[in-house]
Amino acid sequence: MASMKYTFLLALIFLLLQTEFISLEAIWSNSSADNSTVGCIDMEREALLKFKEGLDDPSGILSSWVGEDCCDWLGVGCSNRTGNIIKLELNGQHLCDQMTGNTSTECWNLLFAVLSPSLLELKYLNYLDLSNNFFMGIPIPNFIGSLNKLTYLNLSNTFFNGKIPPHLGNLSNLLYLDLSHAFSTNFPTASNINWLSGLSSLKYLNLNYVDLSEATTDWLQTVNLLPSLLELHLFQCELHYLPQSFTTVNFTSLSVLDLSFNDFYSSSIPQWVFNFTSLTKLQLISCNLAGSIPKIAKGDLCKLQTLDLSINNLSGEITEFFQALSECSNSSLEELYLGDNQVIGNIPHSLGNLKRLRELQLDGNAFSGSIPSSIQNLSRLEVLSLSYNKMNGTIPESIGQLSELRELHLSWNYWQGIMTETHFLNLTKLYDFSLSSSPSNLLVFNVTHDWIPPFSLQYVKILGCQLNPTFPAWLRTQKELTEIQLVNTAISDTIPNWLWNLSSQLQILDLSHNKLTGNLPKSLNFSSLESVLLDFNYLEGPLPLWPNVKGLSLRSNLLSGPIPIRISQEMSHLRDLDLSGNFLNGSIPSSINELRDLYSLLLSSNCFSGNIHYHWESMQSLSFIDLSRNNLSGGIPSSMCSLPYLIWLQLSNNNFSGNLSLCLKFVSSKSLSTLDLGENRLSGSIPKWIGERLSSITMLNLRGNMLFGKIPKQLCDITNIHVLDLAQNNFSGSIPSCFGGLAGYKYFDGTTFGEITEHMDLVVKGRQYEFYDQISNVNLMDFSKSSLSGEIPTELTNLTLLNSLNLSQNHLTGMIPENIGALRQLESLDLSSNHLSGNPELYGPPPLPTSVSTLSDRNAEHKYQEDVHVHIDGEDQFEKL
Repeated sequence: MASMKYTFLLALIFLLLQTEFISLEAIWSNSSADNSTVGCIDMEREALLKFKEGLDDPSGILSSWVGEDCCDWLGVGCSNRTGNIIKLELNGQHLCDQMTGNTSTECWNLLFAVLSPSLLELKYLNYLDLSNNFFMGIPIPNFIGSLNKLTYLNLSNTFFNGKIPPHLGNLSNLLYLDLSHAFSTNFPTASNINWLSGLSSLKYLNLNYVDLSEATTDWLQTVNLLPSLLELHLFQCELHYLPQSFTTVNFTSLSVLDLSFNDFYSSSIPQWVFNFTSLTKLQLISCNLAGSIPKIAKGDLCKLQTLDLSINNLSGEITEFFQALSECSNSSLEELYLGDNQVIGNIPHSLGNLKRLRELQLDGNAFSGSIPSSIQNLSRLEVLSLSYNKMNGTIPESIGQLSELRELHLSWNYWQGIMTETHFLNLTKLYDFSLSSSPSNLLVFNVTHDWIPPFSLQYVKILGCQLNPTFPAWLRTQKELTEIQLVNTAISDTIPNWLWNLSSQLQILDLSHNKLTGNLPKSLNFSSLESVLLDFNYLEGPLPLWPNVKGLSLRSNLLSGPIPIRISQEMSHLRDLDLSGNFLNGSIPSSINELRDLYSLLLSSNCFSGNIHYHWESMQSLSFIDLSRNNLSGGIPSSMCSLPYLIWLQLSNNNFSGNLSLCLKFVSSKSLSTLDLGENRLSGSIPKWIGERLSSITMLNLRGNMLFGKIPKQLCDITNIHVLDLAQNNFSGSIPSCFGGLAGYKYFDGTTFGEITEHMDLVVKGRQYEFYDQISNVNLMDFSKSSLSGEIPTELTNLTLLNSLNLSQNHLTGMIPENIGALRQLESLDLSSNHLSGNPELYGPPPLPTSVSTLSDRNAEHKYQEDVHVHIDGEDQFEKL
């Protein structure tokens, strides 16, 4: 009877799987819920004890493995009729959960030094789950392929290493196979997967994270030999070949297909992928796919519940695709993810026919037009993300009818018009809301002062929209807020006290680029705040000390007074500190060096004076330092230069003195990208070892010091440099011809550092500008106002991306290189006050998009795209673009 019962159960399972897909794992778990009343067999009990000898059980998970009846042991299942062990379920995570219950007791998973072949004594074992344990990097043993009764095998997240044994292909009864590894650093590999052909009954196959790079060309042909396959998971398997044509597909009952995070080298999505009419879930995330989404026939994907094609390079419009999906008489689609592609066109009106849709993420594309009015038909919609597109027009009020909506993301588009309370009328479940528009203030967020929203937000982000001048009072009703971003919203008010009362629950507070006034509270109870950003306002008073804050940015305000000496005691968790552009004064306190977690220290454009302390060695995480535009003096501490992870060191426009080499010789960071020591009083020469010690530099500014000697040719070893300013020193000798080989002036890198506000003072067209976020686009070389001699190296004309070249006020002789006109990107060329001859042909370049500001107005943007400036031996020439 037991055998008939088991046979009937399997038949029922397969019938259910053919009609409506359900979890195989859940079925097996239920099938052996009743343990044997016969008692276990002595030989099998001894086999389990030998198996246990090969593992370490630090938490005593298997402490129940004592006594005569092994069928009562944790994780062991026996046949009701014979007492044979048929199931061994030792999922480490499940075992820990059973042992600890809901308590916080620490539990360690099982540790295996060896997997004992005593399991071969379990002749009737059909279910083996050893997942979520630690096998210490040993390979999967061959003998598992001899457990020929197995129908279920789960070795996922077990830290097995080495090649998967092809002996697994002998498990001809196997229905479920999971060898995935998500948490290991050394993943199992397979030189081929031909052994899968022996598993003709397989319904579930998961090889996530298994390295299949050696099997990349024939993986599909092998999988095609599994006609019963229902789920195929090949996430991040190093596959690189996706066949575009596949004549005969045998696994036609496939319900789940996941090929995410494999690089298919800009292949298009093949048509056969959409030919599985039983498909319920398709995931092709981050596969480097290109081209348009294939056409599908009406009714082909009516069972599809989840479609995720995000993070690819898909292009074209999706009108036909949406139309085909919506023509199903009863569409099953619940989740649609197309984010981070290059899809264009309008969002089609047929979207409203996908009435079961719960999540719609189209962010990071190039969609245009407005939100279709049919959006109101999606009554089950919980997540709507349209951020980072080119959508315009007004936002429809019908969004306010989506009563199930939890997340609404509309930022970084080109919205216009007005949003009012009606847009939020029935959004009672909304907890995450983001909105922004470019250009700024074309979208007005206009709600009444006494509005009480129907929702309770946790996250609110409104950027570049026009709010009322008074601080939005409706935020006071939001009791669960953890993140507030109201950036560039035209608020002209003081920060109300009730906002500070939320300090204990906030994680991010960003009110930058407004017109906020008043003093800041001296102390606040921030319990776990990641960042406070109040940049570009009109806040006054002394610098506050706010415990537990990790990131504090008060750039460009009206703060005054010194940095409090107790900053390291009161703000010991500080990681990022930006106080640039204020009126802070006094010396920089030595207690700063006790901020051991500090990553960025930005204090530029203040009134700090005196020497800076000499003990920076305790700040091992410090990567960004900007002390420029102050009145600091004395030497540059060697302990600052020797910080191991230094990326950005900017000390320009101060009165630092001493020998340049004394700082440079201590540089140890292999990541130093920007070194700006311009406009100081440094002396000495540029050391010849600079190219070796500072090989990672991309911007080097030594302008306006008292340096002398020759420009060393070893500077050419800094191959990625694209800003080199040595002007206003006393260098002699010739310009090294090897500068013509600097790759940074030929190939655009575009590396930026989002961690800080990048800026640098550079002289272009005879005027000094402060460059901001577009500094990575600037390619400048300035050796002016020195004592250089010799000819202009013709190799400089190879620097095809050069924007500005200034060699004026030297003693250069000879002919101006005839092919200097090949520098098509050149906007400014100054060769004046030399002894040059010739009349080269010059060509105007396309304008360089650059955001700069003059020193007279730190917030003003100056676009210098009108003319190409050419200044040769006292004569100004302008070539109109």
